[in-house]
Amino acid sequence: MTTTNPDWARAVKILERAGQACLACHVRPDADALGSMLALGLALQDRLTVLASFDDEALDVPAGLGFLPGRELLVPAGRLPGRPEVMVSLDTSSPDRLGALAGRAAAAGQLIVLDHHASNTGFGTLNIVDPQAAATAVLAHELIERLGIRLTRDIALCLYTGLVADTGSFKYSSVTPAVHRLAAELLSYGIDPAQVSRELYDRAPFGYLGLLSAALGRAVLEPDSARGLGLVWTTVTLADRNRAGLPLDAAESVIDELRRTDEAEVAAVLKQADDGTWQVSVRSKSIVDVGKACAALGGGGHARAAGFWYVGGEGPAGAAARESAGAAARESAGAGLAAEGAIAALRRELGRP
Repeated sequence: MTTTNPDWARAVKILERAGQACLACHVRPDADALGSMLALGLALQDRLTVLASFDDEALDVPAGLGFLPGRELLVPAGRLPGRPEVMVSLDTSSPDRLGALAGRAAAAGQLIVLDHHASNTGFGTLNIVDPQAAATAVLAHELIERLGIRLTRDIALCLYTGLVADTGSFKYSSVTPAVHRLAAELLSYGIDPAQVSRELYDRAPFGYLGLLSAALGRAVLEPDSARGLGLVWTTVTLADRNRAGLPLDAAESVIDELRRTDEAEVAAVLKQADDGTWQVSVRSKSIVDVGKACAALGGGGHARAAGFWYVGGEGPAGAAARESAGAAARESAGAGLAAEGAIAALRRELGRP
């Protein structure tokens, strides 16, 4: 959805009258989600009580985002009131993406949804959704500005990190002169852009090299998929991650290598979660609307960057294959068959007009 005439004045009034605000972002938050949430929390904390959370009782901040200020505002999901007076959902396209916080969002007296995903379902009592915004950080900045709150270096750092991440370091088609002007404003607060870039793009544990090698080594190019524009895809299995001792979010950057393939308009990385299901990240260069394809599969996102979860079973053929396989091979055989199901579903949607 798109909010045609966003009611910023109402959002300001709701927050100005509140004694407490609960902030939430999507499960396994990325830099834009966490950065936008922490920026708004830091801006509001001198005016009201702020509780910020995401669906993780351990509050494990993803690797590479531990440098963000404002983490002291984070509390476990269970610490948020059951019926918040005011809740703000940031960078979250649908209530299910809030995980354990979905019930609290539904029960909130006022739920402000601040997002830039075209697939947003409009689940708030007040929705400010702009798919043309390069990042939710852009919308968070505008809300802070309309609240009359002056930026600090910490607020600016959180916003800048979200902006850098969701624009691919200012190389995606969403980048406009206004985006560069905002970046310039945020940098004026003394942020070190080299540090942000280093944390987001230039760090990885040694085990990641083996994981990346395995994933790229099994990459598949399908020139005829995506209506002849080409699809390249690979998998990161649970076994890959266990060998490297890495969490699921450590595999996020594999897609950035895969998408460079000249012969494919669309790239996809299937990442196996700890429970065996598959998180599928999909990117396109300039033509295919992968957001539409992923939305049809229960996910969503943007035209050039989207994703979905695949929880389908193996089916009779897969079960038979696993039964006949040797014990050591059964787990990997089942994982491969399930991944084939996920890529087949994506291949089907990419083939639609």
